[in-house]
Amino acid sequence: MKTLFRAAALSLLLATTTAAPVLAQDARADTMFNASTLNLSAYGETKVAPDMATINLGVLVEAKTAAGAMAANGARMNQVIAALKAGGIAAKDIQTSGLNLNAQYVYAQNEAPKLTGYQASNQVTVTVRDLTRLGPAVDAVVAAGANQVNGISFGLADPTAAENAARIAAVRALAAKAELYAHATGYRLQRLVSLSEGGGYSAPQPVPMLRMMKSAAPMADTAVAPGELNVRIDVTGLYELGR
Repeated sequence: MKTLFRAAALSLLLATTTAAPVLAQDARADTMFNASTLNLSAYGETKVAPDMATINLGVLVEAKTAAGAMAANGARMNQVIAALKAGGIAAKDIQTSGLNLNAQYVYAQNEAPKLTGYQASNQVTVTVRDLTRLGPAVDAVVAAGANQVNGISFGLADPTAAENAARIAAVRALAAKAELYAHATGYRLQRLVSLSEGGGYSAPQPVPMLRMMKSAAPMADTAVAPGELNVRIDVTGLYELGR
């Protein structure tokens, strides 16, 4: 009987001890739920000149045989890569992004397709970390045999400073908006309960390089205008209000 009594007392003590923090959490939750809050979003932006670029270029050749197409393509691509390296582009910044070999056919009505040859394509993505080399690099690879220049995009090697500037602007905008709403509704800001962010710098969509290249012969220097990147940070904050 004593054993049963002690077990029951121990169970009651454990239940009381376990329930205490839960009740405290519920009390805090109820307090927060019953408080007047303000949930707002804002953003900050900064503009910065890019310091790097990525271009996609390649070689497309046709030959009667698959081996002939691949051999001709490989020889010309080797010249293109050599031209890039001679122009100051590091080997680590040259990456093969596509290699294709396709049979070419002629189709006629009521006739079986006729094989006419093979087409070999080799694409590389090149990162240019010194923008003064960008135009000359494009000229050099075209002179070396590249016949496909598909696009260019600009970026930042390290966007941290630009993002931090946008963060500061975003938080200031959020605080100003919160003060405005609080004043307009007859409240005052008590505290910032939570803050979250999204966004970051976004490079422009790749622009076809052929638009930037002169078609006159002999080839004129390729002019490339990097412009500016828009770095944007979005923030969302929850404020507690008071009278």
